[in-house]
Amino acid sequence: MLRQDASGLASEPASGAAVLDLRGPEAGPRAPLPPWEPGDRVVVSGLPGSGKSTLMGRVAEPAGSGLVLVDSQEERERWEARLPRWLPYAVYRPAVRTAHYARLWNALRSPAGVLVHDCGRNAFVRRWLARDARRRRRGFHLLLLDVPPDAALAGQAARGRAVSRPAFGRHRRAVARLIAEVEAGALPPGCASATLLDRASVSRLAPRWLARPPSPASPERG
Repeated sequence: MLRQDASGLASEPASGAAVLDLRGPEAGPRAPLPPWEPGDRVVVSGLPGSGKSTLMGRVAEPAGSGLVLVDSQEERERWEARLPRWLPYAVYRPAVRTAHYARLWNALRSPAGVLVHDCGRNAFVRRWLARDARRRRRGFHLLLLDVPPDAALAGQAARGRAVSRPAFGRHRRAVARLIAEVEAGALPPGCASATLLDRASVSRLAPRWLARPPSPASPERG
C-alpha cells in the first residue's frame, strides 16, 4: 500500500520515484499532474476503451503545452479513412502499428515533449522511451488509467471498435500487473514519476506543463 501525504504524493515509493494516486473522490476538485520539464517523455497506459485518447487531450489542453501527441488510435483512423470499409482491421493492423512506431521515432528526434498512447502490454515502448529520455537527459513519466474491465468494454462499444476476447484478456492481465507494480512503488525502469488515475480524476484534471527552459546543467546529448 502506498503511503501518501496530504497532496496524494507517495512519501516513500520503493523505487525512489514519485507516485501520485489521483483515483477516488478524495483527490479534490482539481488534481495537478507532476511538474514535468519541457522535452520530457510521457506514456499513457490503460485498457483498450479506458479513455487514453481523452486523457491525452486533457494533458495537452493548455495552449503552448509543447507536447507532440503520438496516438495509435489516430493512426488507425487515418488508415481507415483511406481504405475500403469492408476491409477487416486485422488485415492492415501491422501497417498501422508500423506507421505508429515510425511517428514515435520521428517525434523522439525533436526537442519537444512527447506524449505517447500505449495499450499497457507493450513494455518495449516504455523501455524505448526510458532509454531515449536517459540518452537525452530528459524525464520519463507514466500516466496509468485504472478503469474496470466492464467500463473499458463499454468504451470500446461506444467507439464501435471492440478488441477480441483473447486480446482483451491479455491487455487486462498486463494492465493489472502494471497497476499492482506502481501501487507497490515498483515503477518501470527509468521512470521518474507515475500517476494513477480513474475516469473521474481525468475529468477534474488540471494539466500542468512547466514552460521554463531545460537547465543548462542538463544539455541534450545526441
